[in-house]
Order: sequence, then structure tokens, then C-alpha cells
Amino acid sequence: MKAGGAAALTEAERRADAARYQEVRCRSALNPVTGMPFKWTLNPYRGCTHGCHYCYARRYHTQFELGAGDEFSSVILVKTNFVEVLRRELERPSWAREDVALGTATDGYQPIEGHYRLTRRSLEALRDARTPVSVVTKGPMIVRDKDILSDLAKGPGCGVYISVPTVDEEAWQQLEPGTAPPLQRLRAVRELADAGIRAGVLMNPIVPGITSKPARLERTMKAIAAHGARFVGCNVMYLEGGTRDHFMRWLSQEFPHLVEGYEGLYAGKYAPSPYRQEVRDVVGLLRRKYVL
Repeated sequence: MKAGGAAALTEAERRADAARYQEVRCRSALNPVTGMPFKWTLNPYRGCTHGCHYCYARRYHTQFELGAGDEFSSVILVKTNFVEVLRRELERPSWAREDVALGTATDGYQPIEGHYRLTRRSLEALRDARTPVSVVTKGPMIVRDKDILSDLAKGPGCGVYISVPTVDEEAWQQLEPGTAPPLQRLRAVRELADAGIRAGVLMNPIVPGITSKPARLERTMKAIAAHGARFVGCNVMYLEGGTRDHFMRWLSQEFPHLVEGYEGLYAGKYAPSPYRQEVRDVVGLLRRKYVL
């Protein structure tokens, strides 16, 4: 996609703060998955006001005949009966208390959670059902629920993965227009870790040419270590479906000089293996330097 042929991004796409919410009812809450370190996922919302331009979950919005671009961050589906359905599923005699991941396709701690509290009540249901859970989020609101997370940590098990791809202010504002500042997220890591919860950071995704610069990677790793993270993981960004279309349109307007390189780097879903290994090597060196 060349810069000259791209349509302009809407204000909602840039800022991700003008959402409308549609209440829906779901038939199931637990979604089985394969090929992952967990067996089930939970997502009480669909769409996300964080509006991260690289988000792989943008493509899921198309299943509801909604766009992967503007509508992903401005039309949020709220599953109002989600917790009731989840409790029924957890009460089944066949439920084996396998690992559940919360927040894999949309953030359970985006701002509307303060009103609906679906994520908090889901964690309560998992605790009551003695089911281990891992939570992925960019939302510092998670510290509100450290009481339940502590119960889970002492019981069936709990891990919290705070997403902080970069602490660079400029890159953060460009890539993640609706999220809390990176250092605010890292303070949440510190608070959760101090409460005895296994909390760490995902530097996901590393975005080539934007957050992949060694100096930016080191600043981020240093900040992660300084905030008491128990672990750190990372992956290079991948692009597919509606996410690719949206991201390349955004890139052509914000970083037009990178478009040609991206067209070569992302001929497929993933960046070439040698490039990904190069990034992993740099991150590995930094992880050892900062004892993470």
C-alpha cells in the first residue's frame, strides 16, 4: 500500500475515545483453544477503546460485520449476561479446572469495565470454581482487583501479564492512542507484585522501525526491571486479515518512509525468521543485563 492511495484516518481511529457501547447476550463464555499454553479464553467485551493500531484482534471484529479499523475502537460489544453464563459453565461436572486466559482478544480492563465490572465478576467466578487464570491487559485498573487476584494466587493459581511494548512517549502516543501511559502500567506491575501476585510484562509487539531500535528496547527493559516485574516476554509484530489493512493504512500516513520496507518485511503474516531471531537476541542480552 502506497502513501498516496490511502484514505484519511478518522478522528476516532486516531484518538480511540469516542466509543459507543452495544449490549449483547452471549451463548457461551469459555472458548476452547489449541496450540497455546492455556486451554480456554474469556473475553467479556468485543472491540477495544485502546485502539492500538497493531492489535491482532482487529480482524475478529469483521466476524460481526464491523470494521477492523474505526469500528474496532469505537463500537464496543458488551456481553451483559457473560458472568451468569460463565458460572453455569464452571459448575458443570465435566469442568476440569484447566488454565483460562482472560483478555486475549480484547482488554478486560478498558475504561467501560469500571461501569459493568464484568472482568471483576468473572475473576470472582473463577476463584469460586478453583480455576487457574492468566490475565493480559494494558489497563492499570487491574489493581482494583488485587484482592481477588491475591486469592487466586494463593489458591488455584494466577498470573498477570501487563502489556508495555515501549516506554518511549512518542511511540506510545502514535501506536496506542487510547491506552494509559506506559509508566502508569508499570506502576501497576509493581503494586501487584508487592501484593504477592506473579506479575510481569509483555513487550508485545515489537514494531519494526518504530519500537525495535536498540536504544528504545533498552530503555523499556530497564524500566521494566526497575518496577519489579517477575518476568518479561516479547514477540515481533505479526500482521494478518483486517489488522494488516488497517495498520498499513495508518503506517502510510504516519511513517510513509517505512511503507516500502514493510511491504518486503511482511510479504506474509510474519516477519522473516532471521529478523525475528535478531530481535530476540537483542532482547535476550538486555534481559540478562537487567536480570529479568
